Amino acid sequence: MRARRLVGGTLALVAVLVLAGLGVWQMERRAWKLALIAQVEQRLAAVPVAAPGPAAWPAVGADAAYTRVQIRGRFVGDRDSYVQAVTDLGGGYWLMTPLRADAGWTVLVNRGFVPADLRGKIAPPADVPVTVTGLLRTSEPGGGFLRRNDPGQNRWYSRDVQAIAARQGIDAAAPYFIDSDRTGNGWPRGGMTVVRFTNNHLVYALTWFGLAALIVILSVLARRRTA
Repeated sequence: MRARRLVGGTLALVAVLVLAGLGVWQMERRAWKLALIAQVEQRLAAVPVAAPGPAAWPAVGADAAYTRVQIRGRFVGDRDSYVQAVTDLGGGYWLMTPLRADAGWTVLVNRGFVPADLRGKIAPPADVPVTVTGLLRTSEPGGGFLRRNDPGQNRWYSRDVQAIAARQGIDAAAPYFIDSDRTGNGWPRGGMTVVRFTNNHLVYALTWFGLAALIVILSVLARRRTA
């Protein structure tokens, strides 16, 4: 009996420590997520900065996402790519068009949402100097949920910068793309970036801590009954 109680107590202690550790980890994740949300909100409200050029590309990572940027150049109008999208306006496509910067390099610009029935029917942008303002977004390699990008068929389910640039024969392409701000009421419709972060870490933490507390209570009750 004593051996069984010792084994049971040891297992209960291990379980409590593991569950408590998971709770602490979720609290740490919550603190990180809140800091990330605050950082992104600050970027969204900031004055646009110049889009990073080639010298800065190695340092452009996920921590640069949603930075407001601005760039001047000319669209390359014969190399559009349509990326499948689901938005508040329904299903359709993001229209990705390369923009040749005045400095000589190229960046893909998500000019905005296009309804499904307008795929391939959007007139190419005029070959004139333009200034694009929008949000820096990191590449989305691979494809969408259960669907892989098919560069050979020019069929895209995610905004995979490297793959799209290679398919369109674009050299010196930035490793990110820009979600353009809305510039009018027609199509493509810009300014539709959804910035939303799931933050359920407090609920998860309370669940783990609650389970740890329950094991402690049950262990105490069991010990009293066998005393």
